[in-house]
Formats: sequence, C-alpha cells, structure tokens
Amino acid sequence: MEIIKKDKEWSMLEDEPCRVSNFIPSASVKNGEVISSNNTEPYAEVMLESKKLSRQTKGYITHKIDFLHLWSAFKERGVGQNEEVVVLWSKKQLKNYAKIFSLFMPKLWVMICPKGAFELMSDSNWKPELSGEARWNAQKPIVEWKPAVIS
Repeated sequence: MEIIKKDKEWSMLEDEPCRVSNFIPSASVKNGEVISSNNTEPYAEVMLESKKLSRQTKGYITHKIDFLHLWSAFKERGVGQNEEVVVLWSKKQLKNYAKIFSLFMPKLWVMICPKGAFELMSDSNWKPELSGEARWNAQKPIVEWKPAVIS
C-alpha cells in the first residue's frame, strides 16, 4: 500500500480530485479544539482513491485545520448513503501571503458531494450526456470546508 505523509508526497496529487473512502482519526475534537495524545503522530489517516494513484492509498493528515475539516465532514455532519467525500490538495492555490509559509498551511479542500461526483470531476468521458450546468449540478459540493488561505 502506498503511503502519503509529507507535502512532497501529497504534491503528486496537486489539484487532483481524490475520493476519501475512510477517515480514521487518532485525535478528536472537543469544543472546536483538536485533542491529541501524541504531538508527533498524524491526527488521522484517510484512504484515498485518485486517477493519479495506481491503487487505494493511505494519506496522513498532519495539519489541525485539515483534520478539523475532515472531522466536520465525517463525524459532525456525516456522509449520507448517496454522498461521497472528495478532497483537493493544493499548494499552488494558496493565497500569495500564505505561499511563503506553505509548509505550515492547511492544503485540503474537503467537500461532501453527490455520489458519482468523483467520476465526473476526474473523467471528462464519464457520463458524456451530462454537460454544462447539468454536469456541474451533478458534481457540485453539497457542503464544503475550504481553508481561508486557499483562493
């Protein structure tokens, strides 16, 4: 199994939609604060699927804000039966002032989308009968968590 932990590894997925099939937290959230028993370990791991990955891959979540957004999606709001979580990792879309501190910035845009949105986002030939506004409506996020430092 491939493992993605550092920015250098995550960068192969720059702006690439990834479906998150599993969220396994090792920290928790209480009153909006991340509670972690170990400051050197990742806050969570996620199972990722992407057209750029040859197989399902384990990604480690090491930024508190990225973790909070995933926690909000999976634990607070919850993911319905006809929904899926799609994330975009991006360093390039950081706002100019944040780019010089990119190592310390959150980079995950977390979205809960209708089931099938991942295929629509990552394969322009999938469901070609859907185009324009109809295609956008079929893939647009139902709810999203985007770090303020991403434009």
